[in-house]
Amino acid sequence: MRDAMVLKAQRFVNSVYGSRIGTTVAETGEADWATMYALTRALQYELGITALSDSFGPTTLGTLTATYPELDADTVPSPDFCRILQAGLYCKGYDGGDLDGNYGTRVQAAVTRLKTDMGVEQALPGAALTPKVVKALLTMDSYVTGAQGTGQVRAVQQWLNGSYLHRQDFFAIPCDGLVSRATLRALLLGVQYELGMADGTANGNFGPGTQSGLKAHPVAQGDKGVFVRLFSAAMVLNRRPAALTDTFDASLAAAVRAFQTFVALPATGEGDFATFASLLASFGDQSRPARACDTIAKVTPARAAVLKAAGITCVGRYLTNPSATSLPEKAIQPGELATIAQQGLRCFPIYQTVNNDASDFDYVAGRTAGYAAVNAARDHGFRRGSRIFFAVDFDAIDAEITANVLPHFKGVKEAMADFGHPYEIGVYGSREVCARVGAAGYSTASFVADMSSGFEGNAGHPLPPDWAYDQFAVRTLGSGDGQFEVDANIASGRDTGQNAFDRPRPPVPDVAFDERQVPALRADLSRYMRSIGRPDTGGVGGDARLYGNAQAVAAIQDQDGLITELSTTYSMRKALIQTVVYWAMRDYGLDARSTDQQVADHHLTGSGSVKDSHTGIGEISAGDAIQAWNHCIGWGFATGDHRDPAKDADLWAVWQRLSKDNAFSVRTAALIHLWGTRGRPGGQLPPGDRVTTPRTMRLDLVEFEITELLRRYRAWDPDVESQTHQSLAVYQIFEKYNSILRNA
Repeated sequence: MRDAMVLKAQRFVNSVYGSRIGTTVAETGEADWATMYALTRALQYELGITALSDSFGPTTLGTLTATYPELDADTVPSPDFCRILQAGLYCKGYDGGDLDGNYGTRVQAAVTRLKTDMGVEQALPGAALTPKVVKALLTMDSYVTGAQGTGQVRAVQQWLNGSYLHRQDFFAIPCDGLVSRATLRALLLGVQYELGMADGTANGNFGPGTQSGLKAHPVAQGDKGVFVRLFSAAMVLNRRPAALTDTFDASLAAAVRAFQTFVALPATGEGDFATFASLLASFGDQSRPARACDTIAKVTPARAAVLKAAGITCVGRYLTNPSATSLPEKAIQPGELATIAQQGLRCFPIYQTVNNDASDFDYVAGRTAGYAAVNAARDHGFRRGSRIFFAVDFDAIDAEITANVLPHFKGVKEAMADFGHPYEIGVYGSREVCARVGAAGYSTASFVADMSSGFEGNAGHPLPPDWAYDQFAVRTLGSGDGQFEVDANIASGRDTGQNAFDRPRPPVPDVAFDERQVPALRADLSRYMRSIGRPDTGGVGGDARLYGNAQAVAAIQDQDGLITELSTTYSMRKALIQTVVYWAMRDYGLDARSTDQQVADHHLTGSGSVKDSHTGIGEISAGDAIQAWNHCIGWGFATGDHRDPAKDADLWAVWQRLSKDNAFSVRTAALIHLWGTRGRPGGQLPPGDRVTTPRTMRLDLVEFEITELLRRYRAWDPDVESQTHQSLAVYQIFEKYNSILRNA
């Protein structure tokens, strides 16, 4: 909201310091970081610092401390220096006087109120500003309770400021009633100071020294003192029904028992090390026994015995492997689930491709992931009702969760609905990711990445209420052939995995499509295409496409015999051919038809300027077709005469067949895929990417290989990345039906 005095402060810093500090700020009347940075630079200028910076760092703090250990009416060196402080007060929401350069009664009252709000009024009495308070003043941190804040949390924040601001590495934290990384670090610093750690040693991390010291300070009912206060503060920051206190009474003990039960610790009601650790760090006590784990290693009989000996009863395994070459055991291996069941263990499935950046997540990717996960779960034999945990393996900030992760899981849920809800949806990720996906109704249980204590999505966030597995440590188990690495998990019992499985579906050849399945296939494709803005009828106006959903499905079904033959001949999944033909037909529009006419005019009358275009039901150019046929003839995959793409006669002959002969287009589409496995230029992944094009065609291509083949097929398309991204779900929809039929 526009504030007249904030506007005055912005005009002041621009007019007086703009040319001196090398920056100006927008005069909006609204406090922002840009204004605070400018005020910081102005202060540095007044202190004689030449290397100006937005950061109120050690140089600024050290120079201010050495020059003006206290700033008040008698020590402020100049009116402009005072105006910087007054501007900071106004931007913080306090009365800074008239911005007149006078450290008068109004400024003194504002400073006193600021220090009270910060909780330092007893440690720093009076109306003077000390260097650390000035540092706090020139930030956007708030010292009043925010809209989502609580008084209990604010009381903890104020106590921490008042108790430890005098320590070297402790700086004022917000007192807005909101739990943040800064608040948790401040609490850990408080623990370290009370353990006797010196300045320069205490660092706010829950490391070995802190853990060792804390083990000597358990608290229980009847105890009093600073460690009870620290423990109760940790309870408050974990959103437990407790208040800041230095007395461990019956109500605190009851709250502790409830917390211990929730996080699957022994419900003693005491503040032992394991409980204190769970309150202070997302990974908690990493020496706890685990009842579950996840691993990228195949569970062999020897390893199953190791798991059982370690007390583990349930193991998480991956449905797919992003790469055909790296981490060869990451995906569930043939016979592995039978071994798990025979050894008396249980298994919960995890779906992950890359999923380590916000750009990997959106509605379309979620829809594709949902389809792919169901297909893979059925291939492995997971029974209806199993819960698949979809991974969000990066530290998604709040805005990324809103813009990327939630739409992604909406897509997952809608894909699962298209299959008739065969599996439950779980989410793997930070505490915040899990909590928000669950609150949106997109998942029914959480697999929490608590081992990553540095995640913003873990710091300051409680364990989500629907947690099923809590990943907290890496362990190497066993020896010899039985040795392998696992991520140890605490299990809440909300999910128990499966201990019985259907017969797995091996990678057998595809078979003819059952006409009775066509209406269901058509409906699934229609729902997906409409969800991404592609109406059944092809659209109108400039976005009009000439083939609708029903026409594209019918054309593919007309060629099913040939597609099945090509699939068998080349060990190629039918879905690879079906997808590119379906997508090409749904993409073919008025502009493409106009270009085709220009090609015909060129070759028939010499009036057109375009020699070639992407035509027919496969959107294939004659030049690409000739090269694909030439390569495949050379490799022995096809027979015929070599043609020259530089010759108009050859281009025209092939172009006409592509344009008019659907069977020729379908066969050529298959040959383009074969060409793609052997290095067709264009569409390749960026240099250094971990995934490459498959070098041979197989029935068990992994997802990134499929992606790359679809990308290479449309290498000519300026929008190839988006087109490939959207067409992956189409591939999985065709696979849904093909996999059922080939395993019938």
